[in-house]
Amino acid sequence: MSSEHLLLVAAIMLVAFLYSSVGHAGASGYIAVMSLASLSPAVIRPSALLLNILVASIGAWQFHRAGHFSWRLFWPFSLLSVPLAFVGGAIDVPTHLFKLLVGAVLLFSAFYFFWRPSNDDAGPGPSKPAALAAGGILGLFAGLTGTGGGIFLTPLLLIMRWARTREAAATSALFILVNSIAGLLGNISGARTLPVLVLPMAAAAVIGGAAGSWFGSNRFPPELIKRLLAVVLVIAGLKLMLTA
Repeated sequence: MSSEHLLLVAAIMLVAFLYSSVGHAGASGYIAVMSLASLSPAVIRPSALLLNILVASIGAWQFHRAGHFSWRLFWPFSLLSVPLAFVGGAIDVPTHLFKLLVGAVLLFSAFYFFWRPSNDDAGPGPSKPAALAAGGILGLFAGLTGTGGGIFLTPLLLIMRWARTREAAATSALFILVNSIAGLLGNISGARTLPVLVLPMAAAAVIGGAAGSWFGSNRFPPELIKRLLAVVLVIAGLKLMLTA
């Protein structure tokens, strides 16, 4: 493995560590570091989805075990998102459009990590049509960009006061997991392959995700981590959009 690849694997581990410490799977961060390493969209999308599956599995299990998961809140968002994530993953997005889409995702992600809700109150949950429509749109976009869609679902749940912070994180963790699986299956059905480099990156993501989940729940102040992540995402997002 070259020194450039070793540096990329180390960056993947760091991203998984940081994201898992604040309850996310890390797709936007993986896309950011792989984009900065000048990997092609054909490599970035399936790799980011696979890494997302591994880290989101850890997060979903931990939140469910802690008692924060609500099936009633989750299922309407996931019903249409899963098939549409498969469709999005199977679509071959042109490189320049991919860069613009993912650049927008990264900048939105940076905004989310800078933003924080003023309180943790929750009002009535979403209507079933609203949840179905939102989930379908986010699922399609997740498949197209190689993310799990949780980076959009979490702020949506909080801004609309449809869930408290930990409930939103628990819902998003499983949402990320099921949509990443669907998106990866859709991508493989078209490309029929995964890059060889994904194996060491997957091992790094598991190690970083497991460690980050523990430290995030016991040691780290999450606000500092969110600010650091936001800076990285802004740099990567602007790089992608300016070179599209």
